[in-house]
Amino acid sequence: MAGGLCVDTSAVLRATLEAGTTPDLEAQIASADALITSRLTLVECSRALIRAVELERISEIQRADVLRQLDELWSHCHIWEITRSICDHAAVVAPRTGLRTLDAIHLATFLEARRRLGAELHLLTTDARMRAALAH
Repeated sequence: MAGGLCVDTSAVLRATLEAGTTPDLEAQIASADALITSRLTLVECSRALIRAVELERISEIQRADVLRQLDELWSHCHIWEITRSICDHAAVVAPRTGLRTLDAIHLATFLEARRRLGAELHLLTTDARMRAALAH
């Protein structure tokens, strides 16, 4: 899988909610040979959009537009399930890196995907804690 990306929630939300303001991020997603994400990303994105409407950061119309963009993105993604193996890996990753539970699941998903698919898979995140944990 050359040029593959594993995208986490932070990258997906930045590319969709802030579309047009993150051209490098958006270009990386658009040009990836393959996209992978955790099932968790779908749940977190859905909840983040509801919260953004509740806090009046976006309108219902904007939420609907972002949901359409997300549906398009999901149609190009390989969605990885949160398996026992990934949870076991997250349980090891979390204490070692100091990541919170859900971030540890994202990182464990990426590490499992890279182990199975090869070193050409990269994690795309805008979360500094995730980038720091990956460096461990």
